[in-house]
Amino acid sequence: MLCAQVQDSVKTKNRRAKKRALKNTYTYNPLAPSKAAFYSAIFPGMGQIYNKKYWKAPIVWGALAIPTYFYLDNNREYKRFRTAFKLRTAGLQDEFTLDDGSVTVSLETLERAQEQLRQNRDLSILSGVILYILQIVEASVNAHLIQFNTSDALTLRPVIIQDQFRIDAPSVGLNLRFNF
Repeated sequence: MLCAQVQDSVKTKNRRAKKRALKNTYTYNPLAPSKAAFYSAIFPGMGQIYNKKYWKAPIVWGALAIPTYFYLDNNREYKRFRTAFKLRTAGLQDEFTLDDGSVTVSLETLERAQEQLRQNRDLSILSGVILYILQIVEASVNAHLIQFNTSDALTLRPVIIQDQFRIDAPSVGLNLRFNF
């Protein structure tokens, strides 16, 4: 009777150990990269949070905030110079015309400023779109690489090898180790 209880106890311990071992093994999730990309597309930085790379989310937000700021600033200035140009061509007083009727900014300068500000505004939109796409791609690639098995079985280490025939100068070499 006592032997049967001991055997049952050992079997139970073995089952628990096997369950723990199964829990510790990571199963490949083929949908993880697409989920990360989807979350990043919905809300920038959310794919990085899904990948548990929390420190990347503020970088993504800052990277997208910069072109947004420059877009808003350039658009505001563009509208300012555009309004002044329209008023000046209509023969009215604009913000760059003094009370005595003299102008501080010429009509050609107003035109060039509009062109430059419009180009800067468009470049801000383009850079924002590129950064948005890059953060989606980064989240997807990172999700792929998280599932990649990286172990010390494959290493690349620089090693200084002393040549037995040339004692005056050391030789530099690489050591590649493959374990299967």
